[in-house]
Amino acid sequence: MAPPTMTATSVPSTGDATMSLRSPPIDGAAKDEAPEMTKLRSTFPKPPVFEDRVKEQEYLKGRLALAFRIFAKYGYEEGVAGHITLRDPVDPTTFWVNPFGVPFAHIRASDLIQVDHEGTVIAGGEIRRLNTAAYMIHAAVHAARPDVQCAAHSHSIYGRTFSTLGIELDITTQDSCAFYKDHALYAQFKGIVLGKEEGLNIAKALGSKKAAILQNHGLLTVGKTIEETVFWFYALEKCCYSQLLADAAAKGRGIETVKIPDEDAQYTYKLIGTPFAGYFNGLQLYEVVEREMNGAHLQ
Repeated sequence: MAPPTMTATSVPSTGDATMSLRSPPIDGAAKDEAPEMTKLRSTFPKPPVFEDRVKEQEYLKGRLALAFRIFAKYGYEEGVAGHITLRDPVDPTTFWVNPFGVPFAHIRASDLIQVDHEGTVIAGGEIRRLNTAAYMIHAAVHAARPDVQCAAHSHSIYGRTFSTLGIELDITTQDSCAFYKDHALYAQFKGIVLGKEEGLNIAKALGSKKAAILQNHGLLTVGKTIEETVFWFYALEKCCYSQLLADAAAKGRGIETVKIPDEDAQYTYKLIGTPFAGYFNGLQLYEVVEREMNGAHLQ
């Protein structure tokens, strides 16, 4: 668990880390999407499109606030550790993040703080504490990945337990196929991320993938939408849990778990591992918690 590491308004800059490009919407067929899914999703809900960037900002801040409520519901919060960021649609060189030390279950859109690429809090709620680690990791990721609208990191119990093994996921279930050749292992741990270099190394390890297992630390997921990012975190946490159980059961029986063949894993990935699949699945998490909140997160 991360100890209290923060500054009131700013942290050391990542220097060359800038977030200058706006992430594109989910539009058209993904590079690896199965034709069946491309045809099917034409009838599915799509992310809203805004002509007015200020209205888009307001909407997305509400979705980000709800993301924290979802994380709280599923127990992904560990003390003050954990953060989710949103690239600002008005000024894509900045991002919105949770104020350090505010419980996930209490976060409202008005509580979020806006941070520039130098690590300065330039707007937001009354509590403007910035977690240094949040800035170092997320500034580097947003700079390296202009396609990413949202990034999420936390110390969830199964993710951080699995991370101690220092391995990637085995592709042993249909659900794990969503991460087939699309997650990375950051195979080192140098303590709390308080410096530029460590954040850049994490972003480099993530590369073009949608998720990373941070060894001895936790999970990191990214997406073209907030909903996608939240679902990938939820799904990866469940996959870590599943593999921990399966590996323990297999060891007790003196057998090996059955791995899904590459061809079948790749086919399944094209159906359930695309940005749209993540977005559509994420809507289910949002619908449940949004109804429970009854607008409380939008205050």
